This record gives sequence, structure tokens and C-alpha cells, in this order.
Amino acid sequence: MRTAQSDYDHSNTFRNMSQLPESVKEMHKVLQKQISKYLPEKYWSDAEMQVFFSMISGYYTTVERDKKVTEHAFAISEKEYQTVVADITRKNTILHDAMLKLKEAIATLQPEAASAFDATGDDLSAVINYLMDLILKSKELEQQLIKAKDLAETASSAKSDFLSVMSHEIRTPLNAIIGYIHLLKQEDPLPSQANYLNILSVSARNLMSLINDVLDFGKIEEGKILFAESDLDLRKLVKDVQLANKIRADENGNVIKVMMDEDVPRYVKGDITRITQILNNLVSNAIKFTKNGRVTIELQLKSKREKYAEIQFLIKDTGIGISKENQKLIFERFTQAHSYITREYGGSGLGLTIIKKLLNLLDSEIHVESVPGQGSEFSFTLLFKESDVVADEVPDGIIIGDELKGKKILLVEDVEFNALLARRMLQRWEADVTHVVNGLLAVEATKANDFDMILMDVQMPVMDGITASTEIRKFNKDVVIIALTASTSPAMQEKFNLIGISGFVYKPIDADLLYKTLVRLSR
Repeated sequence: MRTAQSDYDHSNTFRNMSQLPESVKEMHKVLQKQISKYLPEKYWSDAEMQVFFSMISGYYTTVERDKKVTEHAFAISEKEYQTVVADITRKNTILHDAMLKLKEAIATLQPEAASAFDATGDDLSAVINYLMDLILKSKELEQQLIKAKDLAETASSAKSDFLSVMSHEIRTPLNAIIGYIHLLKQEDPLPSQANYLNILSVSARNLMSLINDVLDFGKIEEGKILFAESDLDLRKLVKDVQLANKIRADENGNVIKVMMDEDVPRYVKGDITRITQILNNLVSNAIKFTKNGRVTIELQLKSKREKYAEIQFLIKDTGIGISKENQKLIFERFTQAHSYITREYGGSGLGLTIIKKLLNLLDSEIHVESVPGQGSEFSFTLLFKESDVVADEVPDGIIIGDELKGKKILLVEDVEFNALLARRMLQRWEADVTHVVNGLLAVEATKANDFDMILMDVQMPVMDGITASTEIRKFNKDVVIIALTASTSPAMQEKFNLIGISGFVYKPIDADLLYKTLVRLSR
């Protein structure tokens, strides 16, 4: 039987490949070798075989290329695999170390956490569960704190409202007491009566000082203290403090001396009410704890630059003194240096606390030096801007003239004895006074009359002073409205400004201050 192999000449097995046609030489090397080795030459140039060769060559090329690609891909995959494994191992190590540190931190903050999870294990779920419990507890605590804060704010608001109401209720009768004492002094009393009136006046003002201390302490704690800057006469301010405390000093057999550095500027800009309050408290304290001795108010110029003067205030006494260990204690609220002091000398224990807080708000501090049995020295320093007021422009004391003569003034006051007091004052200044008892009547009276000024009580029945002033401003922009108020919070002062109230006078009414305010605003 004849086979294909019989046509094959094995002697040609290793023929020279250079004899292959050019078309075959262009094909895959492996195919060239196979053709040269196994295929007779007579088929090399056959057209159909050429097509077949081309297909086989393409397949070989594809297989070879795929093999290289596969080998390359495998090599890359192996490298990436090793990299990924190394990265995962490194991250696992970091995670393990972090887990241990986290557990250590938790155990440090929460010692009872040791029983919640294995301190050396990798059980992340136990740690997460424990932290979730802590977060839930923290949220519950946060809610409790929010409720407590809301309750505290409600209580603080209730306290402010209570103090505001009580301020009005207490000041109303006190206003009448102080005012009528002032009027009685104008009636040429007998010397013995004048002495009684002075005692009544001092007692009433001491009571007012105590009320102011309580109310101011509440304002300071709530951050509602505002400082007003105006021109003030330092010499007159100190003289007024001296005179205000003279009767009490005389009762204790004390002498009040004033020493003022000649270089201290007379007129500066500052809050006269607060500075007077600070000095009055310190001088009153010095008098209270000194018998048959001396109290000195001293002002020294510490430095001066451009238009600013740094002035040191010193209040010295020869009283009972304060021990070293009690010198810090006296500035704590409701605290006295000794328990017997309240019984023997009186006082609320708020004065020095308020002084310290007020001075802190003025960027200053209160200092004390004292030797038991020899006396005490309180000092503080304030920076003032010098005023442009010239000394000759401002006379000492108040001079009652005819500036208010014939002025048409509407008095709006619901408390009869307060109204009577204010009317008497205004009539002494020869003003033409009309009185109504609530804000609604004030609005009607203003529509019917051409008033120069309105003295408006803030708290009244039917219609309060704020509402009445707002209504009046709708049809009369020019009339001067002065609020009569027991207390002015920042919110209240803002209301005054918004509705166009020209100014305000505190209750109990100080006759001199009322006169000055009326004269200033009537110009």
C-alpha cells in the first residue's frame, strides 16, 4: 500500500532552509522549519498551500503572542500578588497594634472596660460594641445636660424677672421716702428736725445701696452690665463721696480726708455711676470698720500719655484691719472675714465682690494691704480719656435757675405718692405740670396738648410706658420723652433707643439729677 510517506524523501529532512520560497520565509519560524523538514518541495509554491501556510503562520503568531502575554501577565500577577500580600500583612500588623493601643486607651479611661473585651485579642466587634455603649451613654448624658441647661436658663430668666419686679416694688416706696426727705429739707426744718432728716436720708440711701448691690450682682453674673461714658469731674465726684459718707463717719467719730495729686486731670471721660459706686462701697466699708480714726481718699496720677491719664485710687483707714489669710476671702460673695462681723457691723458681703467684678470689667484689679489692728488700704488703677471740658465752663454744684419756668411737662405716674413728689419738685422749678395715671391717658393727653416734655413711668397698668411712648412717636417725633425706671437692662436701653426715648432717670428720683436731665434735654 502506498502511503504519503512514500512520497517523502527522508534524505531531505535537513535541507537548507534558504531554499524556501520568499513567501514561506516571511512566515512563522516554526512553520518554516516544519515545511522544510516535512513537506516536499513540490508543495512549497502551490497557491492553495500558500493560503494554508498563511493561516497556519497567523495561528502560530497568535499563539506565541498569547503565550508571551500570558507569561507576562502571570509574572505581573505574581508580583502584584506578593505586593498585595505584603501590604495586607503590614496593614494587619498596624491594625493589631492600633487595636492594642485602643484597648489600652479605653482601659485607661474606663478601668471597668477590662471585663468587656480581651485586652490582647483582635476581637474588633467587642471593642465596637463597647464604644457604641459609651456613645449611647454619652448621648443620654448630653440630653440630660441640655435639659439641665434649659432648666438653668429658665431659672436664671425667672430670677431676672423676679429681681426686676422686686426692684420696681421696693424702689417705688423708697423713691417716695427719699424724695419727701428732700422736700422736707427745703422747708427750713428746725435743727433737731434737720438732724433727723439727715439720719433718715442716710438710712434710706444705705437701703438703696443694698438693693443696688443685690441687683448689680445679678446683672454682673448674667453679663448685662453696660458702662456709659460721659464727662465727669473727678474733684466733684470725690467731694460728693466724702459728703455722702460724712454723717456715718461722724457717728463713728471718724474724719474723712481727701488728698488729690495736683497733676490729676479734673475732667475725664468715664462712667460716673459705677466709679461713684466703687468709691462709695470702699469708703463706706472703711468707715464701718473704723472707730475714732481717719479715712483717706487719695488720687494719684501714675502716668500720662497723649490724651489718656492713668489714675490710682487709694482708700485708707485706721480701722480693725484684715489678717493675711482673710484678705482673699473678703472678695468672695456673701462672705465676711469673720462670722461676728455681720452681727456687729452688718452688711451683705456683696460689696467687695461687686467692686472686684466691676473693676475686672474695667480692665483693672482691686488690691488690699492690711495689718490687723492698724488699718487697711484698698487701691485700684483706672485708665481715663481726658475730657475736652474746660474748668471754667462747669460751675461747682447745681444752681437752680429758671430754665424750666413755664415748661409744659406731662407727668405719667400711676403711684399717687410718687406722682405727688414729682409734681412738688417740678412746681418748685416753676414748670407747668399735667398729671395722668397710665400710658393710654398719656397718649390722649399728648394728642390734645402741646407738651415740651413727658416724664414717663415705665411700669403702669392699662398701658405701660414703652407702649405709650411707641404710640406717641407715631404722631409726635419732637416731644422730649424721659423714662422713669427702677432698672435699665441692656435690652430695655435698646428699646428706649429704638422707640426714640430721649433719656431716662433712675428711681428713686434724685432731685438734682432730674433737674439736670430736664434742663439738658430741654435745650
